[in-house]
Amino acid sequence: MSVALELGNSVGKAVACRALGVPRATLYRRMLPAVPRRVRSTPARALGADERQVVLGHLHSERFSDKAPSEVFATLLDEDIYLCSIRTMHRILAQNGELKERRNQLRHPQYKKPELLATGPNQVWSWDITKLLGPAKWTYFHLYVILDIFSRYVVGWMVAPRETAELAKRLIAETCAKQGIVAGDLTIHADRGTSMTSKPLALLLADLGVTKTHSRPHVSDDNPYSESQFKTFKYMPEYPDRFGSIEDARAHCQRFFPWYNEDHHHSGIVLLTPEMLHYGRAEQVIEQRQQVLDAAYARNPERFPHARPKHPAQPIAVWINPPAQPSSKEEPVTE
Repeated sequence: MSVALELGNSVGKAVACRALGVPRATLYRRMLPAVPRRVRSTPARALGADERQVVLGHLHSERFSDKAPSEVFATLLDEDIYLCSIRTMHRILAQNGELKERRNQLRHPQYKKPELLATGPNQVWSWDITKLLGPAKWTYFHLYVILDIFSRYVVGWMVAPRETAELAKRLIAETCAKQGIVAGDLTIHADRGTSMTSKPLALLLADLGVTKTHSRPHVSDDNPYSESQFKTFKYMPEYPDRFGSIEDARAHCQRFFPWYNEDHHHSGIVLLTPEMLHYGRAEQVIEQRQQVLDAAYARNPERFPHARPKHPAQPIAVWINPPAQPSSKEEPVTE
């Protein structure tokens, strides 16, 4: 472009542009003085500096220092406090250089999953076993977890020194009795581990009237709800590199699972806790949260320019591999 400018001074701009193949509009635009960049004014509905500092103070507090903005938002909402939206919390953290991924995460490809539907608690359970590192190399403890996929409620768990079908059989039988499972109402989904596909367990489930399903062979991510729950378990700040003994592992689980069921605001169930949804308190909690949002709207309606804030409704159905939607194009009728 500088060559075109120099040549244009001697032979004319049009001739120089034709010779060099440069658009004349681009050349003339480069000759214009630089326009100072316009600074966008702050919207009137935006949080003030003091309000942003209050939000940041909550996020920096010892209580919320290791919590996600969605967790902070839901906890404060349950305490009748509304500061700002979840997106605004993310934006404030980003402006202070505090929003980034702290872990190296693997992203797995999507696989086809079995088609299982749950429209309420105790209809579909997912269960799996994960290893917990012991005090020395090559030593492990085994954590068995049974999860209700509708409510994400952990209905049963056990830490054992080994993985066997007999232990799995005992845990499932005790959990079904505790939850009052009626024959024909429950489906249990698992992967294809030796304990999951064992004959003693299959006979037990048949006696209980429980349907069993399994992941596809060689597809490790075909049991998504259990895998997600294990991720939450192992990514907690309190999770140790190794457990000193099986008693340490059990003590850790005795603290984690009550928190997960009763205090953890799960993003997959509109920031309710699993206990709220599993035992039918979700509607009452959502109604109370909506009152807090309505009060926030009444105080500052200008901060909600698009619509009155509305809490999402509780989930009504949960799928493992929802069926593909039928094509909108109708097939031609042949005779």
